[in-house]
Order: sequence, then structure tokens, then C-alpha cells
Amino acid sequence: MNDRSYSEITDKLRVEVREHTALVTINNPPANTWDAESLSGLVTLVEALNADRNIYALVLHGQGEKFFSAGADLNLFADGDKARARKMARLFGHAFETLSAFRGVSIAAINGYAMGGGLECALACDIRIAEEQAQMALPEATVGLLPCAGGTQNLPWLVGEGWAKRMILCGERVDAATAERIGLVEQVVGRGESLDAALKLAEGVARQSPSSVTVCKTLVQAARRNPLAQALPVERELFVDLFDTEDQKEGVNAFLEKRKPEWKNG
Repeated sequence: MNDRSYSEITDKLRVEVREHTALVTINNPPANTWDAESLSGLVTLVEALNADRNIYALVLHGQGEKFFSAGADLNLFADGDKARARKMARLFGHAFETLSAFRGVSIAAINGYAMGGGLECALACDIRIAEEQAQMALPEATVGLLPCAGGTQNLPWLVGEGWAKRMILCGERVDAATAERIGLVEQVVGRGESLDAALKLAEGVARQSPSSVTVCKTLVQAARRNPLAQALPVERELFVDLFDTEDQKEGVNAFLEKRKPEWKNG
């Protein structure tokens, strides 16, 4: 697919392909909130990117200078409709679980506020780069709700139970410097620099074997739930399985021949 075909999925997600990277901009001003259209569109988009063997990385960014994403529009829940709440919770969960399962590397370029479902979106990415002015929070309990798109599960994995409880149970908002210190983000950059930093990191992804990256990502994510004694034999078997790929042969021979590998993603 080309840029235009991807962008036709929904106007609320702008897509630009730069070599092996898909740059996705959350485009729902003023606060880049998520709704049924954009969440369903994210699922369709990631599935299309998974099928595009030329795409190795995905960079997610917020439109404008103030918000990465403010999460859900609370007007959706003002009337207490449980059926709507259940539908939206499932849409949020499915969308961000699909993002987490993207076969390549996903990078969140957090260019402003990442609140509630906006932070949960960033948590579903593999790597997070925040601008120095960014603010992050999971404030759902402040309005009688809870993070229902992976927040209660993904945040403790990154920052530990204590900081997860501070953010979720106490409603504590963290700035970029604190987020980096506790492991919520991997890098802090200056104002307006997150997108360039994310794209530069994505260029590094393109130098890796995409076949290897997919398998490595699967193993790293499985470490959250599988005992070490079970995971180590799987790691060795998947290492051997890579010898069935074109990329394994290309990678080793390119190194020995002192040339740049030409990946086939297969």
C-alpha cells in the first residue's frame, strides 16, 4: 500500500511512509482523543502494516504541539451507559493490543500531554521518547473510572508496582524527567525533537534483520508471563528456526563479505 491508501483508513490517523518506517500521526484535534473510528482505524492500519513486508518500524506522534493524546473523550461516558462503556473498553483494548503485537518495532514520540488512554497507547509501543515538556498520567480514578486499555498491567511492568500505584491510585502526574528516571520512557529530548529522535531510532531498526527483530520482540514480550525455565528452551529453538529464513543467510554472508545486508524480510 502507498501513503494515500493507508490514509484512506481514517482521517484521524495520518500516515506517511518513509523508507521502511510508517509515521502515524494521531489527528483528532484539539486533544487528539481516541474514539470508535480512530480505534477501529488503528486496528486496520496495524494489520495492513503487518502485511506490508517493506515496513519495519512504526512511529506514533500527536498532531500539534500540545498533545500526544488526551485519551478518551469523557463525553462518551457522561450518561452512565454501560453498553457504550463495554463497547468502548473493548475497542480500546483491541486497538492497543493490536498495536502491541505489531510485528516490527513501534516507537511513541510523545510530543505533549499523554493522559489516560493516550498514555496507554504509548505503553503499548515498544519504545517511548518524550519531549522535555511532556506530562504523563493515568487519572481515570479521579473521575470514577479505571485504565481499561492495558494501563493497570503494562505500567507496573515498566515502572514497578510502587510508581504504578502512585500514578493510578494516587493520580500522580509525572513530567518527562521523572518518567525517564522511573523507566516509563527511554529517552527525553528537547521541545519539538521527539519525532526526529524517533525516526532516527527507526533507521536503526531498518539496519536489523526484520525476521530476527520479530522473533526477538516476541521473546522479550513473553518474558512478562513465562517462567525462565520455560522460555530459555524456546529461545534456543527460535534461534535455529531463523536458519530457515533468507535474512539469516544474507546477514551472515554480508558480514563475512564486509558489505551492507539487503534484507528480504523473509
